[in-house]
Amino acid sequence: MSVSRKCLCCVKYLMFVFNLIFWLGGCGLFGVGVWLSFTQAEFSSLPLSFPSLSAANLLLVAGGVTMVTGFLGCLGALKEQRCLLMTFFVILLLLVLTEVTLVLVIHIFKDKLDTKAQDELKEGMKIYTKDEGLMKSWDNVQKMVRMDGPPYQKTQKTPIHWDILNATDFKCCGVTNKMDWYKVLNETLPSSCCSVDTHQCVDGWSEGCYKKAREWLLDNIFSVLVFGVCIGIVQILALVFSLLMYCQILRAEKYLD
Repeated sequence: MSVSRKCLCCVKYLMFVFNLIFWLGGCGLFGVGVWLSFTQAEFSSLPLSFPSLSAANLLLVAGGVTMVTGFLGCLGALKEQRCLLMTFFVILLLLVLTEVTLVLVIHIFKDKLDTKAQDELKEGMKIYTKDEGLMKSWDNVQKMVRMDGPPYQKTQKTPIHWDILNATDFKCCGVTNKMDWYKVLNETLPSSCCSVDTHQCVDGWSEGCYKKAREWLLDNIFSVLVFGVCIGIVQILALVFSLLMYCQILRAEKYLD
């Protein structure tokens, strides 16, 4: 019995440690989501069909679910309750399966998703002059540049979100290229397409914003993948330890009976 109890204690504290890491990871995701919700508020009007489906909101939801799941795991480990452990296991298993499904869907249908996203953005361009929020979002994306370059110089009047995004250098116009604007603005361009912020832009940036944004994402994908792999390993270990602990508690209860 003492050996079984020692095994249970070992699994208990290992599970607690991994769930604590898992909970802290959820806090990190939630914090990044809050940060993005403030810094990317200017770009929230770009998606028309699902305006609330942004990176910030996705991270807030993922972080919240992760925090709740990690808390259940920590509580189940400390209290040694099979009900909490099984609830934790089921929720975490569903979360892992959802993540794997999303990764597979994105990988398999990436070309269709690319086309869909570009079509959605081009559709939004048609109401550029009628929607103030959409206009502001497009203008901010197209003239998003480094602090040491045009059209923004680093001064006391510079909005704070340009300081946060000072690593990006889009200098773009339209979705695929500046010709996208000619189709919807009667052969003219928004002033945000030019290096100099003038009322009428004659010759804007040649590259499209979708390509620029995609390149920026790919340049930073390694950090995202490393973080995702680490979270995945912690999730799998938490699943294993929760199942082991459940079995140990069940075995101990049968022995007592």
